[in-house]
Amino acid sequence: MAKIIDIVVPDLGDFEDVEVIEVLVQPGAVVDQEDGLITLETDKAAMDVPAPDSGVVEALSVAVGDKVNSGSVIGKLRVSVTDTVVMAPAIQHEPTGDTTVLASPAGKEGKSAGVQTLVVPDLGDFEDVEVIEVHINKGDEVAIDDPLVTLETDKAAMDVPATAAGRIEDVLIRVGDKVSAGASLAIIDAVAAEAAAAPAADPPVAEPAAPPPPPAAEPSPAVQQPARPAAPATLPAIDEAGFSRAHASPSVRKLARELGVNLPDVKGSGPKNRVLHDDVKGYVKAILSGQAAGPAGPSLPETPKVDFAKFGEIEEQPLTRVQKISGPRLQASWINLPHVTQHDLADITRLEQRRQELKGPAKERGISLTPLAFIMKAVVAALQEFPKVNSSLSNDGTALVYKKYIHLGFAADTDQGLVVPVIHDADKKDVYELAEELGSLSKAAREGKLKIDKMQGATFTISSLGGIGGTAFTPIVNAPEVGILGVSRSSMQPVWNGSEFEPRLMLPLSFSYDHRVVDGAAAVRFTTFLGQELANVEKLLEATP
Repeated sequence: MAKIIDIVVPDLGDFEDVEVIEVLVQPGAVVDQEDGLITLETDKAAMDVPAPDSGVVEALSVAVGDKVNSGSVIGKLRVSVTDTVVMAPAIQHEPTGDTTVLASPAGKEGKSAGVQTLVVPDLGDFEDVEVIEVHINKGDEVAIDDPLVTLETDKAAMDVPATAAGRIEDVLIRVGDKVSAGASLAIIDAVAAEAAAAPAADPPVAEPAAPPPPPAAEPSPAVQQPARPAAPATLPAIDEAGFSRAHASPSVRKLARELGVNLPDVKGSGPKNRVLHDDVKGYVKAILSGQAAGPAGPSLPETPKVDFAKFGEIEEQPLTRVQKISGPRLQASWINLPHVTQHDLADITRLEQRRQELKGPAKERGISLTPLAFIMKAVVAALQEFPKVNSSLSNDGTALVYKKYIHLGFAADTDQGLVVPVIHDADKKDVYELAEELGSLSKAAREGKLKIDKMQGATFTISSLGGIGGTAFTPIVNAPEVGILGVSRSSMQPVWNGSEFEPRLMLPLSFSYDHRVVDGAAAVRFTTFLGQELANVEKLLEATP
């Protein structure tokens, strides 16, 4: 169900014996039509030779330094007669309209539906996600919804399921590889829908597992998402004059533009100091991790390096993946945002009394009615009153983006570190619905089963340490959000009522905000309003969608 076609150098005009300066793919790589395969350089410019069709590179007959001409055959490409299957995200339970038409409409039980390429689904804002487990081998028979691989982001792990049944012809990734949306996972000889649904009399015997092939070529720049503007100060607008003079191929230039990188600032590792794809990616990673100086100026001074072992016995334990990734992001947020924290106290005496009254009936409904659910309801009201706190700066920093929705993130403590599940449309849920979703998302986070869509889109975050202790802290804003609420442990305190002191249950609030968007007066008004909402528990209970 596949055919082999020649990869031919296109018309080069008057140029002859043009040198190959870079080979962008290796045999076995899965490419899309127009993806760059090799880079040629004339005395005037560099150009990429694109793939004539989507498929798998069977062979390449050229190497760096070779000379080619118009019409030269430089390799072989195996193309499928069917369309590429795009994997449905793990959160989907029903095939979409796109996936249902992939099976041959005329297929009979046991009939092949063709060789297809299985790719990574849309991962939202996540890129270069690590493959931590591969569940398939060459020769395996898979059914619809069988897990193919497990990916791990900085927040959670997720399985990529199969939406087509059939026999795995080739596995294109291995543990440790980094993938993005659109990256190829495997080649499958799929069976028609009727055959996939029919129960098998005897499970087929899989061929002996073959060792994983070399890692597939990195996804084409065409499928990479632009880098998130986590640190706009370190990646300024592109210097067009310098960009045009840089020694780089068209595909590298495209990647640099997508990542917001000025090519003259990147040290090339290719022949004649030519900038390669890896040079651009390494440059960005070095800046965001604080390991290199960016174009805006020098990086922060390094902390002293100390040999702790010379002072006594030590034990070294590696950081979890969550810690490795969240650390640089928190640092980037702290460096790039002017943080200010407003501390306040809220009287929740009546709220706690009412919550205790409602705990029993809520438990009978399978709901754990925690204080955080009430706090979330009060935060929704505060964000509606102060919409600027629910906004974000535009990518270029010249405007405010006001969001007409309220998605609340909350910090969840897990064995791997803090993750931030998100309750979408919190403004459309009552206290009981918020409490129920809090419980289910917290459980999923602890078990490492939080789905990708449940970690995206937050407009405001709450970090509650009330169950642990503390009187106040400074939470770090989760950019591009402009505010985060920290909650510490409540305590009974004497409060003057005008004639005497009376014991009241007071809740410490710590509101950190981006001072570029929220000023001090607005922050005080926000926490004051929030305290008033928390004191009026009956209003919170009545505030149903």
